[in-house]
Amino acid sequence: MKKNVFAFLFIAILCSFTFSKSPLKGVWEYRGGLLNGKLDSASTAYKLQRTYDDHQYSALVIEKGEKSFVYEKGDYLLQADTCFETQTYCNQPSKLLGKTVKYLYQISNDTLKLIATLPNGNKVEDHWIKVK
Repeated sequence: MKKNVFAFLFIAILCSFTFSKSPLKGVWEYRGGLLNGKLDSASTAYKLQRTYDDHQYSALVIEKGEKSFVYEKGDYLLQADTCFETQTYCNQPSKLLGKTVKYLYQISNDTLKLIATLPNGNKVEDHWIKVK
């Protein structure tokens, strides 16, 4: 009888944990935003896309007639309305490589906003639209 009670309690404890997927999971395309309070438009010559899985992201440059390439990769962690991103790869010199940036993130319908003050003091608000 004691074994059954312990087994039941163990199963009940396991069932109380929820393994939800990240709300960022999917493919997002950059649509502009704000840099130090000024409008920062998305380029019309190429697209920037980020793909998030449950703990990592990769970012692509997509240009018509050219081969797409990964320009950045990293790890991220969500805590409430905060996203901590750590860049682990960049195809060009980066002062953010290996550093964790704290973003406030907001998702409304298909739009993701990432808001932060970067280590160099720039204030950014990036807008991304979910495409997949």
